[in-house]
Amino acid sequence: MRIGGFIGSAVVAVLVGVSSPAVAADAPSVRARSAYVVDSTGTIHFGKRETKRAPVASLVKIMTAYVVLREARLSDTIKITATDVRYAASGGAATAGLRAGERFTVRDLLYALMLPSGADAANALARRYGPGKTAFVAKMNRTAHDLGLADTRYTNADGMPTPANGGYSTAVDQARLAYRALGSGTFMTVVGKETHKVAKTAVHRAHTWRNTNKLLSRADGVLGVKTGYTRAAGYCLLFAGERNGRLVVGVLLGESADDRRFTTAERLLDHAGRQITLA
Repeated sequence: MRIGGFIGSAVVAVLVGVSSPAVAADAPSVRARSAYVVDSTGTIHFGKRETKRAPVASLVKIMTAYVVLREARLSDTIKITATDVRYAASGGAATAGLRAGERFTVRDLLYALMLPSGADAANALARRYGPGKTAFVAKMNRTAHDLGLADTRYTNADGMPTPANGGYSTAVDQARLAYRALGSGTFMTVVGKETHKVAKTAVHRAHTWRNTNKLLSRADGVLGVKTGYTRAAGYCLLFAGERNGRLVVGVLLGESADDRRFTTAERLLDHAGRQITLA
């Protein structure tokens, strides 16, 4: 995949903060509270309150996956506990339908975390690789600091409202994190899958996990990345796609309509593509 050839330079460009002129007059209308679109050269194609701190709902799970990929072996096996299941159920969170006593590899739990946005999977991973959730959240915050995400703070591994709305971030920080995370081939493979099936074994039932990111089936060249929703955060979307040889990453925070975030993201990707062609 061509993206892999320039992901490293993309991270440098985005973190350095190369900027572009003011947002083009023909940019699509964006009703989300915050938005940001930047490509792998660091050129900014859209910005709207992109540095405003806000809750980001399940976009938090991008950092969860990033930390796990640094800490774990994909072949590690984790046993799901009743606590993992209750945690997701009691908070009304999205789940991957895991059951107490089932055992999964880290690789499979990453799919359970990122596709159906399973808070049960998030709890199991944080519990194992803190070890303990408090220690895991501390690792998330240290990692954010090390990556230069100065306007990001996490309070849990899943973005649920308790405690403190899962913390806060900005559209800019989330784009920077996405470029880092997409540098992992495993992460890119996971977030780019529309469906992941796990066959029944002696240690777990059969599972089919479907990606909540509808953009994958709506637009060409889309690579992922993650959806999110809570009442405080609104509908959120972090998306990535290839346009005219560049990796384009965009963030929408605080959209009021579920489907509109995907329509807006598609228009923003196409807008970036046109700007790149004219550059």
